[in-house]
Order: sequence, then structure tokens, then C-alpha cells
Amino acid sequence: MNLGVMGLGHVGLVTAVCFAEKGFKVYGMDKDKNRIENLKKKVLPFYEPGLKELLLKNFEKIHFISEIKELINNTDVIFLCVGTPPLPDGKADLSQVEDASREIAKNIDKYVLIVEKSTVPVKTAEWIKKTMKLYARKDVDFEVASNPEFLREGSAIKDFLEPDRIVVGVESERAQKIFEEIYRDFNAPIIFTDIETAEIIKHASNAFLATKISFINMIADLCEKTGADVMKVAEAMGLDKRIGREFLNAGIGYGGSCFPKDVKAFYRIGEEHGVDFNLLKCVDKINEQRIEKFVSKIKKVLWIIKDKVFAVWGLAFKPGTDDVREAPSLKIIKRIVEEKGICKVYDPYAMNNFKREFGENENVIYVSDLYEACKSSHAILILTEWDEFKNADFRKIKELMETPIIIDGRNCLDVEKIKELEFIYIPTGRKGCGF
Repeated sequence: MNLGVMGLGHVGLVTAVCFAEKGFKVYGMDKDKNRIENLKKKVLPFYEPGLKELLLKNFEKIHFISEIKELINNTDVIFLCVGTPPLPDGKADLSQVEDASREIAKNIDKYVLIVEKSTVPVKTAEWIKKTMKLYARKDVDFEVASNPEFLREGSAIKDFLEPDRIVVGVESERAQKIFEEIYRDFNAPIIFTDIETAEIIKHASNAFLATKISFINMIADLCEKTGADVMKVAEAMGLDKRIGREFLNAGIGYGGSCFPKDVKAFYRIGEEHGVDFNLLKCVDKINEQRIEKFVSKIKKVLWIIKDKVFAVWGLAFKPGTDDVREAPSLKIIKRIVEEKGICKVYDPYAMNNFKREFGENENVIYVSDLYEACKSSHAILILTEWDEFKNADFRKIKELMETPIIIDGRNCLDVEKIKELEFIYIPTGRKGCGF
């Protein structure tokens, strides 16, 4: 069986490479011809740990193409991995899904199983089927299925090859047997459902994880007011098997291409169907408030932001990726620049993406390493918990700084070690030192 992947963004490229690792011949299609040419030269469009190595290992099994007819002629199953960005009102923009469905419909002349892989609102499959019927020849056989991805940037390869579960929404025994064949070598439970249930599972999962993050951030605020330690609270909560420790890390909030978009989109889905999803509105509100609370901490210790120099450690929305979409760094640096502060920024992978997203600004200086960022700075702002920040030489750093202040938005440093060096250290939801 040959597999097709339409859309070679983060989800699509990981999907193509991982299916090749499982022994399939894969045809990866993207309309961006420049991206296709770069992939043919083994140049990746983004950073994901382990992806380059796996691509090189399976390069002969993957055909990178830009023509829809070549995709259809060579495959029996096509995974739709096109983008579903948010619209201004929070709904998902499904124009790329419609466009892909229409192009497939116009060109198929045999049975094809079309699989939703991108995160889409419930009932999207119905629209795909309607579009297919509208544009395809009357005698052409096709089916639509849902197989949502659960990939975390920074660990996407492991998540794909060693999943907790595989969710598949189908409408026929024929389609189910195809998926049983595709996933026969995966050591994970396969949950077969109807398509609508599969579509909801993905949104529900992301919304619940975002809720955990906002919940612990709300608790962090209480801990700061009362002198409690949010990390101990999270540790004790996490030992309860009903709760679990993951996604209970207090900080400056969630970002990336999934949680912010999916929470808003799921809220709109509930609204459209007359279901009260105000809980998710609160989740989103708490997350948005994290930025202003962090800026308030800066002012609490430094008073005036104007003309202060900040060493900004971390731009990606999380470690293990170069993705800055909806990253807290964008909003925090924007606030500092608005108040005439100066940011010397560093990230091991996300510098170029941040430059493209944020644009040119005379108060934002890009530096080559974390030590360069610290020279003559009034405070270090930790916005991404990269390991190199945790392992930095803080004795050297203190000598470089104008004032020894660290405001840790990710709770990634050891309070006692920092205290020994007589830094002013302000973490999130726990006691700091020196102030």
C-alpha cells in the first residue's frame, strides 16, 4: 500500500517520514514548490528533534511532489495535513481543507480513502464528502475517514511511532481494514469510532490539556499571594492517578500552533451547537492574563522599564522546537518595547522565526549566545526552559550583568543554587530570593 500525505507542514512531514520508517512508500505533496525542492535536497523547513536523521534514513521511500495527479495516481490513501489556522472570530479556517478536497475530487478516477489528519471541527468530514460529490465524477468511489494526530512539537517522532492510542473514525468495514493494515506494526490500542466522535476527541484532548495548564497557573497566583509553593502543589496533585503530573507546570502560559487555536475553535464549536463552553473561555482568559502578570513582576523589581536592558532567554513557545506561533515571548517583548525597554534576545533554534514574526525593531537586539545577552543587562527573563539555560555558568553571568536579577517564567532554575550566588530571583508561584 502506498500512502499519500497532502501538506508538508509540521504534521504532514512528520507523518510522511514516520510512515516511511514503518516501511511504506510515501508520496508527500505540497503546493509550495520551493519547499518541495528543498526537501528533495534534504533541507527541512523547520526544526524537530530526530526528524532530519529519520528523513535521511528513509529518503529513498519518500517521493516529494507538487502535482495532485501524481499523488492520486500513486496512492490509495491520502492523509490531509493542510493548515487550519484561526479566523479573527476564533473559528478554524477550513479553506485549505476545501481546496484539497476539491482538487482530489477533480482528479480521482479510482477508489481513494481520504483521511482527515489536521485538527478540524466536528462535521468537517461531511463537508469534505459534499465537496467530493460536487466535483468528482459520478462513478468514482471514495470514502472519508478521520485519524487525528496527537503530536507534540519537540517529541513528534516519538509521539507518532510510540503513541498512547490511535484514534480512527470510519464509516465502513473496508476503511477499517485499511487502517488495521496501516497500523498493524504499531504497539498501541486502536480506538475505532464514527467520524464525528474521532473529530471531537482531538479538540477535547487539547482543550482539556490547556485547561490543566490554566488551572495550575491560577493556583500559582494563589501560591504567590500566600507564600505557598506551586511546584510542590503540582507534585502532590500529580501523584493522584486521576490527575497526573503532566501539564501542571506553572508559568507564562501555553502557546504554539495548537492550544490557543484549538481552545478558541472548540469554544466556537460548542457555541454553534448551543452548548455552554464558557469554561474554555475562562481557560483562554487565564492564559492571556499570564503576559500582563509577568510584566507586572518586571515592574515590581525594576520599577521603570524604559531604558532598561533585558536578557531574554528563549523565544520558542516550548523547548525542542523553533516554533514561535502564539509564543508568550512575542507578547512579552512587544510590551517591553512599547515601554521603551531594550531586549537582547537569544534562542538556540527559534531566532530566525522570531525575526520574521516580530519584525525589525531598534530595541530588539539578536545575540549569538546567552552570555552575550547578559552583558550590561538589568534582568534575565527566562521565557523558554531550554536545558542550556538550566546549565549556564551563573557566576560568570552575575559578573556580566548590571544588576543580578532573574525573572523565571518557567520555574526552570534551582532556587537554592541561585540564592547562594545572591541573585534576586523571582520564579512563578513559589518563593524566590533576594527581594
